[in-house]
Formats: sequence, structure tokens, C-alpha cells
Amino acid sequence: MELGGRTLKLETGKLAKQANGAVMATYGDTVVLCSVVAADTVKEGQDFFPLQVEFREKTAAVGKIPGGFFKREARPSEKEILTARLIDRPIRPLFPEDFMYDTQVICTVYSSDQENDADVIGAVAASAALMVSNIPFDGPMSEVRVGRVNGEYIVNPTHTQLKDSDMDMVVGGTEDSIVMVEGDSKEASESDVLGAIRFAHENIKKICQLQRELAAERNVVKREFAPPAANTELASEVKSLASKIMAEIHRSDVTKDERSQKYKELYESITEALKEKYPEQDKAIAKCFDDIQYYDMREMILTEGRRLDGRKTTEIRPITCEVGYLPRNHGSALFTRGETQSLTSMTLGTKSDQQIIDGLLPEEKKRFMLHYNFPPFSTGETGRYGGTGRREIGHGHLAERSLEGMLPSEEDFPYTIRIVSDILESNGSSSMATVCAGTLAMMDGGVQIKRPVAGIAMGLIKEGDRVAVLSDILGNEDFLGDMDFKVCGTTEGITGFQMDIKIKGVSFEVMETALAQAKAGRLHILDVMKEALAEPRAKISEYAPHLYTMTVPVDMIGAVIGPGGKNIRHIIEMSGAEINIDDDGTVVIAALSGESAAIAQSMIAKITEVPEKGKTYKGKVVKTTDFGAFVEILPGKEGLLHISQIDKKRVAKVEDVLKRGDMITVKVLEIDKATGKVSLSHKAVMEDEEKAAAGKTEEKPA
Repeated sequence: MELGGRTLKLETGKLAKQANGAVMATYGDTVVLCSVVAADTVKEGQDFFPLQVEFREKTAAVGKIPGGFFKREARPSEKEILTARLIDRPIRPLFPEDFMYDTQVICTVYSSDQENDADVIGAVAASAALMVSNIPFDGPMSEVRVGRVNGEYIVNPTHTQLKDSDMDMVVGGTEDSIVMVEGDSKEASESDVLGAIRFAHENIKKICQLQRELAAERNVVKREFAPPAANTELASEVKSLASKIMAEIHRSDVTKDERSQKYKELYESITEALKEKYPEQDKAIAKCFDDIQYYDMREMILTEGRRLDGRKTTEIRPITCEVGYLPRNHGSALFTRGETQSLTSMTLGTKSDQQIIDGLLPEEKKRFMLHYNFPPFSTGETGRYGGTGRREIGHGHLAERSLEGMLPSEEDFPYTIRIVSDILESNGSSSMATVCAGTLAMMDGGVQIKRPVAGIAMGLIKEGDRVAVLSDILGNEDFLGDMDFKVCGTTEGITGFQMDIKIKGVSFEVMETALAQAKAGRLHILDVMKEALAEPRAKISEYAPHLYTMTVPVDMIGAVIGPGGKNIRHIIEMSGAEINIDDDGTVVIAALSGESAAIAQSMIAKITEVPEKGKTYKGKVVKTTDFGAFVEILPGKEGLLHISQIDKKRVAKVEDVLKRGDMITVKVLEIDKATGKVSLSHKAVMEDEEKAAAGKTEEKPA
């Protein structure tokens, strides 16, 4: 089919035939192979859906050999992890409930034209592979990217087109509804975002039809799957023991920890009461208990408009903001909303601190980084404490792209900026707390952002036609609810968003309500943040490197650097400053003190200075000959001091007067225009000094 002026092609039956399903998707010259396999049996005791989605880019796809010692692809890059999440999130809710078979989806990029991003193509290939497999799957699902150039929406814009786009949105959906949204925009309005989603859905429906045609040709018979039969008698007994107390727990104003303790006590009392009648049925009892918790919380919200912490559906939790919380950091903020807390620091660096991004696209440098950390103690638990998890990478990426559009230009603020958000306490919306704390930390550090950005997470409870949209959701409302819709923005519009759905999809009416409610919540949060710090501080921290800029002639850049970097290393060593030189001759000096910067500036100025006729210099003798001495008057610039110009009196032998390493004051007599050779004189300096002395004597009164 044609899509956005290019051909999308889906093929199956030729490659990876031992997988349950495999599809090769081609778009332009970008080619992605996706294979899917599900185990034939369920592991004993398995009580969750073990879906694993992997996305890998082969550097051979763009004719590159991997860097590093081993010269082969290794652990997934951040781009690969984020793409795997873009595929995982929309397909996960389309598997049958209680499907507990190990399932693996592997997408591999085998060819890339470096214009058509493989991420959305991989998602289409994944859905198509599931459609042609025997694995139960309530698809198809399709994904597209939406950009907007000159007010016109574009489906699957190329990387070149995205440079001129004020929106970058990935939308996943079925023929009936939207299941996933993620992206950023340049302060787009709620109606613009909704318009982009509607535009995306029109194209999604066409791609879903293409997948149905492919599946029809394969005529695959899906494997039989029936959820395990529920023990209605056990469920009834658990309900009779738990319902009343569960309702009391949900309607009491307690903290998250207190509520968890009450859940634990109630569960233990139920298992104790039923252990004789239902031996070795702990998991079944636990599931019945969770079901009661699920239905009671949702019913309370839908019928009473009351939430677990007593709030109304549109109410935001209490917020406190503190800036300058950490004494030696370049900028810091502590943002607390209810039982969610982010301690965020901001560090300013130089150009050499920029991150180098290597992948299928040409190598680029990144001047803004946001890193999000979610230690297990933030939820009062123990857990693995090691490398960065996929969830942390995804949350950090959303916060980063939501803030990036508000940064000052590199020309106005030539710093590298790193934000680190450590979640110290979590009960919902920690990524949105990161956006708020990141804004305040940058303002505290003197980063002149265009406007403050805040974020809020919206939830959804949907039972039939009854719907409740929740502002600023709790952890339990996320876990037991149907939607997590994160929206970030300024007073002027939306800068970042991410929506995940646990049900088959949501209507545009629900999304419209959620966006309107999110805007009201966002403006409220921005008002609270403004009370803590209304605008960026006028100066950066005294502990941050201060940047000084100067310009040197382009043809002098090599002289400043020196052979093998000799000159610039010497300047750095003598001044203690860090120096970066751009190809246009712009020199950026980063120093912790003005004195350090002045030394570097002076040394660079001397290297780039051009000798002037008639000017006096103090230079070093670098070589002696029979006819004179060569004197370095400026770094890397020498002139000839002829033997006849060394002294007023006759000099028989140069080395009788001068030796290598001696310092001597000389005057430039001539500069040969053709060769650039410089003629020097110490005799002229002596004569000038005599004239000056004579002039002073004449000025004395009689």
C-alpha cells in the first residue's frame, strides 16, 4: 500500500519459518524483520504475562562496522530500548486476559535508508507477525508517526521533514480506537494534539486492513486458549469475608503505607480462615482478593466520585517546592506532590561534555541530558539495585523531550546541561514530578528557559458507558485503572505526552476530556511552582564553569591547537581552563575563575597576534647562526635579528652576546609582504630608549 508517498510492503512465508510467525516489513529502503514465538506450555505457578519485546539495529544496515573493541553489536542502545517500549505497550493489551505463556517478539533492522525511521515499521511488523502466527492476538494494531509542517499533518515524516516539524508524535491503535500515544510538540494546543491523533488513526485503519489481507492469505488457525475456570465457590467466600472491610479501607483517609498494612492484615485473616477448607490455594485466594480490591476501588470512583485518598476526580494532591536545596550543585530542586517526591540536580558542562550518539543515523552530539533514577526504597521495598532499567530510560526520555523545547539556544547559552532526578518517594506520577523538579532546578541554576514546564498524569476508570477521568493519579489508580496519560506543557501549550491503555482502547471523547482536565491541572501546578521561583536566576552558580567567548581567524585555528595539540594542551595546563574551538574560529573558554580565563585568553591572543612593523616585543632566542639570531617574538612566530642589529657597537660573533634561551627586547623593522619574513632590531630599541631618556632630561626645569 502507499503511505505518505512511499510504499509499505509486508511479506511472510519466506524467512524465519520455524517461528510461530514472521513478517518482513519494507518502507522506502528501510527493512525490518519481526519474528514472534510463544511457548507451548505455561510454567508452573506462572501468574503474569511474560511478554518480551526486543528491537535491534544492525549497523550493516547503513554500511557501518560497530565501534568498540569487539566490533559487534552488544547490549541495546537507548534508542533500541525506547523503540522496544513503543512496540510492547500497544500490543500488550491485545493478548487474551490470563494468557500466561512465555512470548517473545524480536524486531531486527536489516536495512536503513536513514530517512524512514524503523521504529513504527517494527511495530507494524510485530502486529503483522502475530496476525499470521497461531498465537491468540486481538489485533491488528498499527503505528504511525505524525509530524506537522506549515500547519499540515504528515504521516511518517522523514528525518529531514522532522527538522521543520513542530510536532513529533507516535500513535498506536486498532481499527476502532487508540491504544498508545507518545511524542513532543512546540507548545501545541490540546485541539492540535487531538487533531494529530485523529489524522494518525485514519492511516492506522488502512494499515490494519493491509495486515488483515496478509493474514487472510495465510489462513492461520489460532491455537485454542481458554482462561482457567474460576472457582466460584472460593471467590464467593473470599468476597463475603473481604468486601465490607475492603470498602472501609478504601474509604478511610490513610497513607499508602497504612493502606498496604491494612490490605496485608485483611489478606492474612482471610487465608487463615480458609486454609483448612482450601489447602494449597494461596494463589487462587490472592487472585480473588485482588479482584475484590480492583472492583471496589473502581466502583467507589464511578458511583461516589471518591478516590482512595479522599480526593475528587479533578483534585490535585498538595504540592511543595524547594529550590537551591543542595549547597554545591549548579542548580537543585525538591518537588513533592502527595507521596511522590523528586530530588533533582542540574549540572552545567562544556562542549566536551556533550554526549555522542552513534547508531544508524549519522553521528550527532547531544547537549541536553535528563537521567531518571527509581531506587526500590522509593516504594518502601527492597529490590535489585544495578543498571538502569527500561522503565527508568522511558520515563527519563519523556521528561527530557518535554523540557528540551524550552531551552535557550546553544548560541545564547553554550553549556551542556545534565539533569538527574532521583525519586525518593513514589505513589504515582514520578516522571511528571521529574518534569516539574527539572524545570525548577534549571531555573535555580540560571538557565534562561523560555517558560516553565509542568507535568501531570491522568487516569481512567471505565465500566461500560460509565467513565471517570482522574487527575494526578496514585500508584494504585495506575495499577488498577485503565489508562495512564501523561501530559506536560507550559502556560502556552503542550510540550510532551505519553498515553498507555490497558483496555482495548479509548474514544476521542475520553481523550478530549483528559486533555482539558490535564490543562487545568497543569496550570494549577505551574502557579504553585511560580511561588517557589518565579523566573530563572540572573546568574549561574559560582561553582559552575563560567564561559568566555573570543574569536580567532580561521586560518589561525591550527596555530592555536599546535602540532599534535601541543599549544592548546600548554594553555590548558598553564591556565587551568577548558578550551573548545569551533570550525568557524569561535573559542569557548570554560573557567571557574576570571583569572584562569584571562590567562587562557592572553595566551590565545598572543598565538593569533600578527606582528606589526615598528612594534616592540620581548622574545626568546631559539637559534643562533653566524649572521644573526632567530627570536620567537610571539608563540610560533620568529624573526631574524641580524648580527648588525644586535647592538649599537660592532658585534664580532653572535654567541659572544646571545645564546639560545636568552630573552631580548626587539623591534620589528620590516615584514616581507611576499614571504612574511620578519626583520628585527635590538639596536633600534636601544636608540629609542636613549631618545626617550634625552627627552626626559630636557623637560627638567633649570
